[in-house]
Amino acid sequence: MTYETWVLVFLGMLTAMLLYNAVQWLWYQERVYALYTLYMLVWLAYFLLRNPSRTLELPTNDWYFLRTVGPMVAYFIYFDFTTSFLDLHRRAPALVGIFRYTQIGLLAYVLVEIIFCFATDLWAKPVHEIVHTIVRVALALISVYTVVRVYNHRNAVDRLFITGSSLLILGGLASMLLSIFWLDLSAPDPAMFWQAPLTYLHIGIFLELLCFSLGLAYRHRQESIRKAVVEKNLEKEREQRLREQAEAELAVQQLKQEMTEVQMRALQVQISPHFLFNSLNTLSSLITDDPDRAERFVDEMSNVYRYLLQANDRELTTLATEMRFVQSYYHLLKTRYGHGIVLTVDIADTYQTYQLPPLTLQLLIENAVKHNVVSSDRPLTIHIAIDGPKSLCIRNNIQRKIGVQHTSTQKGLLNIMEKYRLLNQPPIQITETDEYFEVILQLIDPA
Repeated sequence: MTYETWVLVFLGMLTAMLLYNAVQWLWYQERVYALYTLYMLVWLAYFLLRNPSRTLELPTNDWYFLRTVGPMVAYFIYFDFTTSFLDLHRRAPALVGIFRYTQIGLLAYVLVEIIFCFATDLWAKPVHEIVHTIVRVALALISVYTVVRVYNHRNAVDRLFITGSSLLILGGLASMLLSIFWLDLSAPDPAMFWQAPLTYLHIGIFLELLCFSLGLAYRHRQESIRKAVVEKNLEKEREQRLREQAEAELAVQQLKQEMTEVQMRALQVQISPHFLFNSLNTLSSLITDDPDRAERFVDEMSNVYRYLLQANDRELTTLATEMRFVQSYYHLLKTRYGHGIVLTVDIADTYQTYQLPPLTLQLLIENAVKHNVVSSDRPLTIHIAIDGPKSLCIRNNIQRKIGVQHTSTQKGLLNIMEKYRLLNQPPIQITETDEYFEVILQLIDPA
């Protein structure tokens, strides 16, 4: 194959790669593709000018200027491309600093070439080739140093970069050595392509660009895989959040169901048929013996049952509201038992707006009446008082019923404990001795 034919083949391959990469640049809109396209465009323009069959005739000094400056422009872009291609700003910032100094040196060398080729005739003297050779050797050494630094990273993209850059270095060195020791610039162009020193630079550049193109393709593939993995993880997180949300909603529904069941149990416990029957018996006897007290009893009984029916519609009530209900409830008990029951209250006004679950105090009073003897000679004493910050104490003396086999189901206490658990409040404290039974519960801050 003649050298002219080889040049046409090389330019055709370079053009095809350039067009392919230009499409990639337009498609992905990434800076690395723009730099790579510009890098190939500079090489293509440079080798078009050095094509043996070119029709453009240039003065000798212009020709020497383009011959020496063209590769320098390509190398200038090469350092920016390498920085972007290998993400050196993040991975090796010190190497980026070396590249910047090298680019400044290249700009200085271009100024020197302008002086050589257009301000003096030094371009035609040996000093020009000496300076040009020194610059090319320096660039080769910097490239070798870059390859060594990148070699330590050892991933697929870096290896392709190392291979491509190494091939460019080898091709450039082969071309430079052959130009110095073999090529006679005054002789006509060689007939066979392998006889031309520039052929080896062609081969090095083509293989370098091929490796870079493969590296970009692999880099983009890895990026696509990474994005797919990220999207998959995000999808898993979305599914997890949806599951957690569904579980939370289910937990809320279960909580509501539990609250409803607790409220129903509380309602069933409170509206005791025995209590209603005893209250009606008391009312019946009062109607005949004391109509005025009977009328008062009916009013208090109405207040009690109205509160019982309304209490299950709310989770909390104020201590003042609960105590008004307790006083009505105590009036019914007092009417029935007379001096057999005594209720004392010691609550400061500052705690009246604090809250607690409704019917809590009524349950504790009912338990005290249910499990103890209530008589005039042995009165049941119930004391309600503040015992410490936000602590409400309900205490009654113990005088167990004798001769009555009665096993407590503790439904009232379980009811209260369940309500406090559902409200995320501290559990109630229960103390029982031979002398007294005491329950301490925490009041909830005002709404």
